[in-house]
Amino acid sequence: MSLSDHAAMARALQLARRGLYSTHPNPRVGCVLVRDGEVVGEGWHARAGEPHAEVHALRAAGERARGATAYVTLEPCSHHGRTGPCADALLAGGVSRVVAAMQDPNPQVAGQGLARLRAAGAMVESGLLEADARALNPGFIQRMEQGRPWVRVKLGMSLDGRTAMASGESQWITGPAARQAVQRLRAQSSLIISGADTVLLDNARLTVRADELGLDEEGRALALSRPPLRLLIDSRLRVPLTAAFYQAGPAWLATAPAVADSATTAYREAGHRVLPVALHEQQLDLSALLAQLAAEQINEVLVEAGPRLAGAFAQAGLVDEYWLFQAPLLLGSAARPLLDWPLDKLADGPRLSITERRMVGSDQLIIARPLKE
Repeated sequence: MSLSDHAAMARALQLARRGLYSTHPNPRVGCVLVRDGEVVGEGWHARAGEPHAEVHALRAAGERARGATAYVTLEPCSHHGRTGPCADALLAGGVSRVVAAMQDPNPQVAGQGLARLRAAGAMVESGLLEADARALNPGFIQRMEQGRPWVRVKLGMSLDGRTAMASGESQWITGPAARQAVQRLRAQSSLIISGADTVLLDNARLTVRADELGLDEEGRALALSRPPLRLLIDSRLRVPLTAAFYQAGPAWLATAPAVADSATTAYREAGHRVLPVALHEQQLDLSALLAQLAAEQINEVLVEAGPRLAGAFAQAGLVDEYWLFQAPLLLGSAARPLLDWPLDKLADGPRLSITERRMVGSDQLIIARPLKE
């Protein structure tokens, strides 16, 4: 691949990122059409049900697409969904070469789009800047490859690793800039999970607050056009319908099957959805819950919860990424820990790989992933 190939794909990835908040359940995709060294069309996918990136780029290029190279961050689709196959659209537009960053993990595509292009005589190449393309859509890829969404756990903590006072008081450990970053993290998520303790203690709504996003007008409009779903794990129905969480709009309630069958009529009648989740060792089976969410086309899950629920996800090996906002203050030994996860030996402590560390206002953001064994 030439330097110009890399530059064009980098631009396609930049375009794809514009769909960060709005493409669910579809992947974020960008496309650039180049002919004779000149960009003749660009496009990106904005929302499910609307034209894909390739179609937008072809419309922008018109007749100039004939003989062009298409740089696409994900293999062009080959199946009929809510829109037609993009592979066919590229061929109809006269594109002679297609460079894809990666193959589509969707079993409905999985190389068939590239094969269709090759069979029609187009020159096809794949794998350019693939790591960057995969980083754009971790949830979509994991859902297709492993049958579960990508799970991020967000925690705010002090320098001594505490998340709240013994009383439960936690507002606010981190500063305004960190809270703004959390609003953007919520906006890019497909679904937010919390537990009864957090909702009751903080009177939490877990909605996206437009005035705190810190985005430009286009970004704010896209973020608000597809607000994330909100799910409460509440096996004993401790959170009443009068709570701010339910008053903020339709929500999902994950609870034990026996409870779901007998005591949730009022929640359903109020417009909320009830998900019965199997029990494992007297607790809701979080792995089973994630499988249900994958079946609902949920790509990225954000867990905003206290140490008990966050610790349960961690112990079950279901956390793909931690977002840790660390404030420059100390809360002392009586304050609540980061995770409720009793470990007996140092060797039992799971190791993490820090992928990013930066300042967010006066706080430090650490993004880390569990090391794979």
